[in-house]
Amino acid sequence: MPFLKHQNLLEIFQHNPSRYEPLTQLIQTVMRGESAFTAGERELIAAYVSGLNACDYCYGAHQAIAVDLKVEPKLLEAILTDLATAPIEERLRPVFALVHQLTLNPSKTTQTEVDAVLQAGWDEQAIEDIISVCALFSLMNRLVNGYGLELPNQEQLSAMAKGVNTQGYQAVLSANTE
Repeated sequence: MPFLKHQNLLEIFQHNPSRYEPLTQLIQTVMRGESAFTAGERELIAAYVSGLNACDYCYGAHQAIAVDLKVEPKLLEAILTDLATAPIEERLRPVFALVHQLTLNPSKTTQTEVDAVLQAGWDEQAIEDIISVCALFSLMNRLVNGYGLELPNQEQLSAMAKGVNTQGYQAVLSANTE
């Protein structure tokens, strides 16, 4: 049960729009703006960060959004279980290794992890994109867990995914419920 009266992220954002409107803009830009990564890949990264941070709400939400974007449903679980054997493109392995390090041991991130991403064919903009998605979801995981939000049911997750993928994050998170 949520710790406060807000039952979901939309209610939190609508409760204090002056605080959260800049965050909705950031979410939209990071997750749907220009990037070296597809929207589905960014959703997978967001869900991966959330899984590593044990944030069930964000993990479930972003897995549903990724699946709605035609990402294989079992892919995230495979990446979380064993990155070395997960059925992903080889050039994505160092991306998820960097995300893993930034999420669980950020102060121990080294040039080696960054160089591995570059050697896999990504550029510096891609690394900035990785850092942005990882940082954003570390923040979102703490926000959601701090409020004690619970994972929505499957029907709610599907509706959320369709809304985000057709209207965008900013439109969904700024929606007026009146």
